[in-house]
Amino acid sequence: MRPEPVFEAPWHAQLFALTVHLNEAGQFNWPDWAARFGATLKRHGVEKDLNGGDDYFIAWLDTLETLLTETGAAEAEALAEMRTAWEAAYLRTPHGQPVSLD
Repeated sequence: MRPEPVFEAPWHAQLFALTVHLNEAGQFNWPDWAARFGATLKRHGVEKDLNGGDDYFIAWLDTLETLLTETGAAEAEALAEMRTAWEAAYLRTPHGQPVSLD
């Protein structure tokens, strides 16, 4: 019997791993991250029982992008360009195939 996946979607796991990596690399401290994430969840209106779905990880991504731009670790324009590139890659990728950038 295979265990159920911990994350609903691969991008959820990747975003979680990236956030942990950036924390461990000293880009931010976890208590600050947790406070910011809580505020984002409240702002997004995510007050229901969270099951780790897209709404939760969209709020997670919003928090990470905001934190990185506010600390100067990333430029908002570069993040927007990357998001656009991934969206275009997703839209041109056949269903069931891995999404990758050119």
